[in-house]
Amino acid sequence: MKQKEEHLFSNKDLWRLLVPLVIEQLLASLMGTIDTMMVSNIGSASISAVSLVDSINILVIQAFSALAAGGTILCSRYIGHKDVKEAKRAAEQVIFIVAVTAAAVTSLCLCFREPLLKLVFGSVEPAIMEASKTYFFYTALSFPFIALYGAGSSVLRAQADTKRPMIISVVSNFLNVGGNAFLIWGLHMGVAGAAVSTLVSRIFCALAVFLVLRKPGQMIDIRNYWKMRPDWGLIRKVLGIGVPSGVENSMFQFGKLAIQSTVSTLGTAAIAAQAMTNILESLNGVAAVGVGIGLMTVVGQCIGANREDEAIYYIKKLSVIAEAVLTASCLTVFALTKPITMLGGMEAESAALCFWMTAAITVMKPLVWTLSFIPAYGMRAAGDVRFSMVTSCASMWLCRVTLSVFLCRYMGFGPMGVWIGMFTDWTVRAAAFALRFKSRRWLKHA
Repeated sequence: MKQKEEHLFSNKDLWRLLVPLVIEQLLASLMGTIDTMMVSNIGSASISAVSLVDSINILVIQAFSALAAGGTILCSRYIGHKDVKEAKRAAEQVIFIVAVTAAAVTSLCLCFREPLLKLVFGSVEPAIMEASKTYFFYTALSFPFIALYGAGSSVLRAQADTKRPMIISVVSNFLNVGGNAFLIWGLHMGVAGAAVSTLVSRIFCALAVFLVLRKPGQMIDIRNYWKMRPDWGLIRKVLGIGVPSGVENSMFQFGKLAIQSTVSTLGTAAIAAQAMTNILESLNGVAAVGVGIGLMTVVGQCIGANREDEAIYYIKKLSVIAEAVLTASCLTVFALTKPITMLGGMEAESAALCFWMTAAITVMKPLVWTLSFIPAYGMRAAGDVRFSMVTSCASMWLCRVTLSVFLCRYMGFGPMGVWIGMFTDWTVRAAAFALRFKSRRWLKHA
């Protein structure tokens, strides 16, 4: 038989699914790096404020992403089962619950903006706190739009349509960077300019993805948004997948906030170095994350079609692809580290710290990162979300947070202690997920 007949996804189908995801993730991260470089030219206080506030923003966005991922998995399963009607109903419920949740979270963040910043970051320098309040105000306004874009994109990706979300994301990122250049350098709005540009680009994303979903002729089209009503049975299914993933992502971000609070006591140079290193680490892994996101659609459809052997096959295959992509990305980012810190106008002390931390990441990440993350995407798509949640949270807090805080505060490792804790976390997680995958217990979920 030909491979197209043997497997649920042909090689052509697989690359058509994965390439737009990888491009989207790469461009989004690259534009984020350019964005940060623009902000860093305003001064260390500005980049420190953006880094600190983004720790909260990412926590919120990751929670929305988990709900959207639950929608991707559920819709993919129905599509694999050839039940388009239920797939459409599931898509509507994902959009409904994300919209309601986003509105509530935005209201809370706007009402308690200053107390929340003081609670999380404590007594930072006054200039950093003022910039943080401004940046958080505008980015909180953008939460509903980024949440709805994520929900709409999840519906398209469940249908293996990754090209149109990629196009929307690319246009949005160019709008964001262009807006930053105009507002920061043209109108001299500083941190507020970066935040307003982010808000506008996210509004564009939400409007564009919902215009796409309205088009007839696709497997799932959604037109009557105002007639949506809660279907508690389907909502429970979405939450059954999304909530454990959301808890996992939220605990991950809470851990990062705990680490960030420790780093914020090390001085402005350490904060700036850690902020840039975080961005570079995200950039060198983001293409592999795109492969993982695609794996959820693939495994979801395999499980829906009752083809467990295919799910196993694709987890192995996409893990190999992710490892190759990750290694190439790490080497490329490391080669660009010094030019990026120079273009970002970083001070010499911060730039040197950033370089050595990125060097350590380039060595360690290809060794353990793929096994610690990629198979988990596939196992979650099969319904094994609680194991992933418990394992990731325990590893995060016992290894990354505890060890990082100990090394930074009591052993004098500085921000490098954060990355030693992270390498330990990745290693423990990789061993746990490799054993879980080999056991096949992740397949025993309804």
